[in-house]
Amino acid sequence: MILPMLGALEAVLFAAGSEGLTDEELADILQLPVHECRSLCRALQAAYDERGSGLQVMELGQTWQLVTRPEHAVYLRRMAATPMSTHLSPAALEVLAIVAYRQPISRLEIDHVRGVQSDRAIQTLVHRRLIAEVGRQDAPGRPILYGTTQTFLQTFGLRSLEDLPPLPEESGEETALSLFQKPPAWPRD
Repeated sequence: MILPMLGALEAVLFAAGSEGLTDEELADILQLPVHECRSLCRALQAAYDERGSGLQVMELGQTWQLVTRPEHAVYLRRMAATPMSTHLSPAALEVLAIVAYRQPISRLEIDHVRGVQSDRAIQTLVHRRLIAEVGRQDAPGRPILYGTTQTFLQTFGLRSLEDLPPLPEESGEETALSLFQKPPAWPRD
């Protein structure tokens, strides 16, 4: 029973990302008593420690999180400094357009506009510093609000958000996504 639940816990903590989950949230998700969830978290911590994993389970504040070990920070910094492809996927471009025109906006609002989950695209855009956390929504759970950055403005040759081209009318298939696929057509004064 413990091995399948350890796998489930690991998957849930991975999916929760940097937000982490409280004992109560884990108990609700895993359908277990709170004390069993705490025991599972400790068992997963021990399993990562025993095998010398690059990951660890930590209790930070009131939440459990799956994080990288500090001793591997040098490699993560190297990875962050490594030039990456400048190409953005259609999903990332779509999320970028939504954030640019509707900011500040939460992940759930982005998901609602797109009709699909946007976690990966948001992570890519945050990593590339095109969007960033700009606050928290005054709603249950206090979701993160995203907005564009100075890097976004520089990348697309804009002085300010007022320089964004107007959204096309609801005619045809053109969307804000298509605007971001043709940035050279924007004025660069």
